[in-house]
Amino acid sequence: MQADILAALAEALASGAVDVVDLAQPLEPATPVISLPPDFGQSQPFRLEQISHYDGRGPAWSWNNISLGEHTGTHFDAPVHWITGRDLPDNTLDTIQARRFVAPANVIDCTEACAADPDFLLTPDHIAAWEATHGRVAAGSWVLLRSGWSHRTDPAAFLNAGADGPHSPGPSPAAVTFLVRERDVIGFGTECVGTDAGQAFGFDPPFPCHAGMHGANKFGLASLANLDRLPPKGALLITAPLKIVGGTGSPCRVLALAPR
Repeated sequence: MQADILAALAEALASGAVDVVDLAQPLEPATPVISLPPDFGQSQPFRLEQISHYDGRGPAWSWNNISLGEHTGTHFDAPVHWITGRDLPDNTLDTIQARRFVAPANVIDCTEACAADPDFLLTPDHIAAWEATHGRVAAGSWVLLRSGWSHRTDPAAFLNAGADGPHSPGPSPAAVTFLVRERDVIGFGTECVGTDAGQAFGFDPPFPCHAGMHGANKFGLASLANLDRLPPKGALLITAPLKIVGGTGSPCRVLALAPR
């Protein structure tokens, strides 16, 4: 039976009945990086340094050194990323069980609301309305907030920071609590630079998505793209990060298997 399932998947991929959708943003020096107040440590931007390019430094090969913060571009957040998850078992990139990197996705389309209000917050009422049409969010699945934010190609517009801090959509504290306690999701994903709303530093609790998800041994995905190519329900995400020993997060080529 197991072999038949995999054979059917391979056939569906070969025939195009199942599409492979790339949900990752390109990673380059211009990739926006979250900025913290100057009193805190800062994540460095992506940097690529050429080692050789078919030249005297290496006549038959081309390769590069790279440097970047763990949480740069499209990336995966591990539970150890936040203080609420620091003492949990198997909370780092190298210790998370591999099977947890493959899970179904629920895509909640809030693009119109986010276009009208960059500080839009996903609430339990929004989730309930979505479930009334598409069915219950299953335990162990992802909830992805589709906001249209990935279409902001200018880094300043993407970060959307003002004198009072950044303005970008995310989940309300109540929505995080609902998804963790009532739906037991595997994690929350967003098109924005981080999983929390831009103004979440002022919420109670601050940064509720990070605090709530990682404190419950769940994950985050940020800076996703192409969510408009996924159905509301029925796609399967592959979210394998780099296996960094003690790692708190990693750039990730997030892939979705979706029915065409």
